[in-house]
Amino acid sequence: MGGGTPSLLPLQDMRRLVEGMRERFDLSGLEEWTVEVNPATAQLEYCQMLRAVGVDRLSFGAQSFDRAELTMLERHHNPPDVGKSIELARRAGFERLNIDLIYAIPGQSLESWSASLETALMLGLSHLSCYNLTYEPNTPMAVRKRLGQFQAVPEETELAMLRHTRQRLHGRGLLAYEISNYSTPGQECKHNLGYWTGGNYIGLGPSAASHVAGHRWRNRPHLGMWEQAIEQGAMPAIDYEILSPRRRAGELAMLMLRLADGIRFAEFSDRSGFDACELFADPIARFEKPGLLSVDHESIRLTERGVELADALASHFLLED
Repeated sequence: MGGGTPSLLPLQDMRRLVEGMRERFDLSGLEEWTVEVNPATAQLEYCQMLRAVGVDRLSFGAQSFDRAELTMLERHHNPPDVGKSIELARRAGFERLNIDLIYAIPGQSLESWSASLETALMLGLSHLSCYNLTYEPNTPMAVRKRLGQFQAVPEETELAMLRHTRQRLHGRGLLAYEISNYSTPGQECKHNLGYWTGGNYIGLGPSAASHVAGHRWRNRPHLGMWEQAIEQGAMPAIDYEILSPRRRAGELAMLMLRLADGIRFAEFSDRSGFDACELFADPIARFEKPGLLSVDHESIRLTERGVELADALASHFLLED
């Protein structure tokens, strides 16, 4: 639950929402239930309520432990709020906790990023998500960048941040099971893995995306239009498409390539019906020799050099109809 800040919903309303979901869905097979929480709004009673109704994992949007960097991101919590939130969550009975961090924030240096990383490690978490800042079109950050209100972090600095992150976290036993996600063995986020292995998911609420067996859509982003569709008993979906088998196979390969396990041939064949070695013979031949891909009898994986060019390499695995 999240993308947006569910913890802004008053406690009684959140309890009603969760109980309503329990009445309408069979959750007997539930393996993981994550709720995103803003460190500025975390309260013990709220965390206790979430734990009591079956939520077993919380994710806190820390982003940075530097006040100036949080201001740049227009985040309104204070750095000490994160540690306090983690303590409250543990008092409420949560063992599986994550914080999100962002690097390549304008004005950020390798030293300040390293300091945030060290502060995060002191919290003793079993999962960390570390994302490089991206400028999505028409977002406030992208507009400010276009207007010249700040300069983006140079690519070489961003690359140094990525390298430092992987080396430091690996040294502390937090392994990159996916390019942006690190955990101790057995603490990988199940819903993350669902996305990166081409699984099915249903998104509820405005703007939420869904994918079921090659059928893909997203919900209307406008709250009023979404409500109107629901009241009429209609699907609030837009941008609906059915992926052809080849396009679905290409997208599955692009996603799996981000995983430490890479494109595992047996799993890829089971999910797509294609032989990955045959389907991707050209990019394999092109990128294995310069040391960007590692290929054996079980899988295709990015090398450490390949990780640094992951998006560019993955684009060569996308297929046309």
